[in-house]
Amino acid sequence: MIKVNSIIILLLISLFSSSEIKAADQIHPTGAEDRSVWVNTLTSLANPVLTNLANETLKKNMPCESLDPGRKVFSHLEAVGRLICGISPWLELGPDNTPEGQLRKKYIDLTVKGLKNAVNPKSPDYLIFGEPHQPLVDAAFLAQGLLRAPKQLWGNMDKQTREQMVTELKRSRIIKPYNNNWLLFASMVEAALLELTGECDNERLTQGIFKFRDEWYKGDALYGDGPRFHMDYYNSFVIHPMLTDVLVVMNKHHIEGSDFLSTQLQRHTRYAAQLERFISPEGTFPVVGRSIVYRIGVFHALGQAALMQILPKEVSPGQVRCALTAVIRNMFTSPNNFDPNGWIKVGFNGGEQIHISEYYINTGSAYLCAVGLLPLGLPATDRFWSDPYTEWTNLKAWSGKEVKADHSIK
Repeated sequence: MIKVNSIIILLLISLFSSSEIKAADQIHPTGAEDRSVWVNTLTSLANPVLTNLANETLKKNMPCESLDPGRKVFSHLEAVGRLICGISPWLELGPDNTPEGQLRKKYIDLTVKGLKNAVNPKSPDYLIFGEPHQPLVDAAFLAQGLLRAPKQLWGNMDKQTREQMVTELKRSRIIKPYNNNWLLFASMVEAALLELTGECDNERLTQGIFKFRDEWYKGDALYGDGPRFHMDYYNSFVIHPMLTDVLVVMNKHHIEGSDFLSTQLQRHTRYAAQLERFISPEGTFPVVGRSIVYRIGVFHALGQAALMQILPKEVSPGQVRCALTAVIRNMFTSPNNFDPNGWIKVGFNGGEQIHISEYYINTGSAYLCAVGLLPLGLPATDRFWSDPYTEWTNLKAWSGKEVKADHSIK
């Protein structure tokens, strides 16, 4: 009898423990906890680049991991431009008395000081803007970053640094863009010059916009990268974000062709819906196409849609936060993403995957992953962060919950 009772007690304990574990599985992180994960990821990326640039030791200390050692000469501008493009919306929130606000102050100061060195010809970390061909790409990413933080970056530069920055951005004009997404790099530089100085090269500003508008749209929010369509994430890395940002500037300055903005915003919104559906129930996404080592940069266009508050009505900010947080946790769980000195390694999820990269990829290139963090530019009070945990489309669909049909746009 005692033995039977003992067995029953053990079974009850086991059932109770199982129910406790099951209940614990249903406890999800809050928006504040998710934001902490994002901020920690951002600072891990930013710290080695900005600290060294501010101390004039970037060229001295930054490694160059690449299948093509010849890429090193341009690697530093790649790291700086791409990182700033991604973190600038967060910097633009400015300092405040919170721990995060004080952290922002630190990185605003580092960025402003670093950019002063980057455009100073007498600095050891003077960066190359005017030699063919790669600097056009990263001058554009830096220009996009400046547009995303007009108060905290451009507004905190001294007069000399502003003048030198304009000089360096103009140096990229000697570089003729290829007949593909590179046309948007020229457009992006000119959009920044127009906004910051009131003047630009109108042909370089608009050529890429008109090509994508008139010749390269393939349907359902997808553009070709030039005349041909590529199955990759360049619609997110470059095409939608730069089309949208350039058109916003053109519209503000009443440039002919800016009426395309309304159509582009509709397409950007639709593409954001597609990107959200690419995130699996587990928080992964298809490893397909060129430049996959840009990691969460795959979601540049989705993050920008959240930042601009142009998400589709069927996709809530909360579900985008939860989906992207799952991806970030999966992607950066492995410490092998960084070398012992904190520099990001070339790879996808870890640091021993260099052969998943292309010849043009190097350590600096990989910092485009920072553009996946754009929603940090939304304040902590925004519903993107304050919404409760929300399941995303694939998580709901694969668990048998109701999901609305997906429809293309005309």
